[in-house]
Amino acid sequence: MSAPSKSSYDVVIIGGAMMGASTAWFLTDNPDFNGSVLVVEMDSSYAKSSTAHTNSCMRQQFSNKINVQISQFAAEFIKNLRGYMGGDTRVPELDIQNYGYMYLADNEGFADVLRSNQKVQLEAGAETQLLDANEIKARYPFYNVDDILLGSINLKDEGYWDGGTVFDWWRRSAKDRGVEYVTNRVAAIDVQGSKVQSVTLESGEVIACGQVVNASGPRAALTSKMAGINLPVEPRKRFTWIFSAEQPLDQDLPLTIDPSGVHVRQDGPKTYLAGSAPNPEDDIAVDPTDFNMDHSRWENHVWPIIASRIPQFEAIKVVTEWAGHYAYNTLDQNAVLGPHPELTNFIFLNGFSGHGLQQSPAMGRATAEWLTYGGYRSLDMSPFGFERILQGRAFEEKAII
Repeated sequence: MSAPSKSSYDVVIIGGAMMGASTAWFLTDNPDFNGSVLVVEMDSSYAKSSTAHTNSCMRQQFSNKINVQISQFAAEFIKNLRGYMGGDTRVPELDIQNYGYMYLADNEGFADVLRSNQKVQLEAGAETQLLDANEIKARYPFYNVDDILLGSINLKDEGYWDGGTVFDWWRRSAKDRGVEYVTNRVAAIDVQGSKVQSVTLESGEVIACGQVVNASGPRAALTSKMAGINLPVEPRKRFTWIFSAEQPLDQDLPLTIDPSGVHVRQDGPKTYLAGSAPNPEDDIAVDPTDFNMDHSRWENHVWPIIASRIPQFEAIKVVTEWAGHYAYNTLDQNAVLGPHPELTNFIFLNGFSGHGLQQSPAMGRATAEWLTYGGYRSLDMSPFGFERILQGRAFEEKAII
């Protein structure tokens, strides 16, 4: 463990993975912020973080305009990373592999959802196209579409991006600009009245703070509990497999969301990535340290579905596999962002439920704006506020994977 250099900071960020790193960097990039920042991260390798287990995808296909806009900023940021980093020639030029997401509907109810979602997406500036089964087959002959009524795909700023490089540069740049990182764990949060006064580290230091950001990923509820707050965010397993095919496809495979919920996409020139939740009865909160695979999930569920949807994948070989954690918001599977209404200097940055990586640029920027100005300047993120949690009022987003 390492100890902070000071006993007081203007902002303490609990959790240094993608969201914490984004917030720290955007604070340093805001000319109106001149405070001190401490990032407390329990594992400086980030090996067990959701960031390390991400599939690093991006989509514009959401049903709610604000979620579309959040991803649009992410695309702009990624494609202009060097410019955002001040033109530093060490920063690589990044782009998005735009093979798109292909949502497949096998019933009229979900087809209507895709039609409704497309209207929202087009109004926000996305380029989503709706395709009937024949049109899907013409563009992507490898699909079995016998049971499909409608597909939805967008090939602009939608696909894979290099989240690891962005994460690395956020941390490197923030440290260069004076953000202090320590490898430690917050053991207690001292609340007096309507304010957090200090955090106590596992190594014993008591750190006074002006504002605290909960960027603890799947452990967010544990952090909130130390401040006396119940937060409906829990670690839930999601499984990923990388596989090769005996007969590779002769064109890129969009990130295909099968009606079953299994998804599969291009991963490299000759490899593919598949993802799935556990069996429904097993999709429950797990210990934050539990990364055990359910090997039967592949053999009994995922592979048969993939082989049925893409017959060329009858003969495939798993190259590697892993289990990661969603920071799963049990109310509505969307972010919880901004201050607690009573404990006003405790800031949430939690509950992204699987689409956090692509939302990290906009969410970090928004959190930095709140910490600096006490309000949002770029996008109005108030729909994600904690008040809805208290009221049990779900933020409706139909495009959840």
